[in-house]
Amino acid sequence: MTVPDLDVRSSALALPPAFTGRLVQGACDAFTEARALAQHDGADAAGTLILADRADVVDLAVILAPDEPLASARRAFLAGMTALADAVGAHGPPEMPLTFVWPDVVVFDGARLGGGRLDWPLACAEDATPDWLVFSAMLLLSKAGAGDPGLTPGSTALDEEGFPADIRNPLVESFARNLIRSFSLWNEDGFDGIAARYLAHLPTPPGVPVRIDRGGDVILGESERWPLARLLCEPAWYDPETGTVRL
Repeated sequence: MTVPDLDVRSSALALPPAFTGRLVQGACDAFTEARALAQHDGADAAGTLILADRADVVDLAVILAPDEPLASARRAFLAGMTALADAVGAHGPPEMPLTFVWPDVVVFDGARLGGGRLDWPLACAEDATPDWLVFSAMLLLSKAGAGDPGLTPGSTALDEEGFPADIRNPLVESFARNLIRSFSLWNEDGFDGIAARYLAHLPTPPGVPVRIDRGGDVILGESERWPLARLLCEPAWYDPETGTVRL
C-alpha cells in the first residue's frame, strides 16, 4: 500500500509531503468529496487528504493507491483506524481508554466518539487491484446545539473529554503522520505489526487467541470469525439522517 509523493497545496494543514491538503466548506462532507474525486481522477488523486470545514466534527478523508488485490487491500482500513487511534491518543488526556467496536467504531472513555469507513470502486473484483481506496474518519468535536448531553450518554465529543479547543488541525496532521508510518511498517515488515496495533484497541474474550487474516477478518480461536468487508458497507457509527456520528 503506497501514498504517492505529492506537494501540499493551499492548505493550512502542515501535512507530510506525501499528501495534498484540500479544505471543503458548506454542506460538503469529506467522504463524498474524496469518493467523487477518486472516481473522476482514479489513481491520479491518490495522496489527496480532504478536510471538511465543520464546527461539530473532525471530518477527513484520504485517497489511497493500493498495490494488491481488493480482498487484501481492504486491510488499509485497519491501518487507517490505528493511525486515527494514535492521533487521538497523542492529543488527549493521558490514561483515558480508547477502544474499537469491530470494525469501525471509535470509543473514548466508554462512549462513542466516531469512527472510520472505507470505499472502493464498485465494479472492482475481489482478485483485482482497485484504482483507488478512500479511507474516511469522523470524530465528534462538540455536541453543542444537539440538545442536553445527558440525553445522549452513549456518545461523547472531544470538547467533553478535555481536548484543546483548536484540536482539529493538529489531530488531522497527526493522523497523516501516523498513516504514513503505518504504511511504511506494512511495506517493510508485513501486516502483522498493524494487526497487533489494531487488536490492542479491540476488546476480545480473555484467553482466546486472536489474529487478523489476509482478508482483514478477525479470527478468534479455531473457528469464530468477525468479517470485515460486509460490515464496512454500513458504518455502525454513522447516522445517515444527520450526516454525522450517531449521538
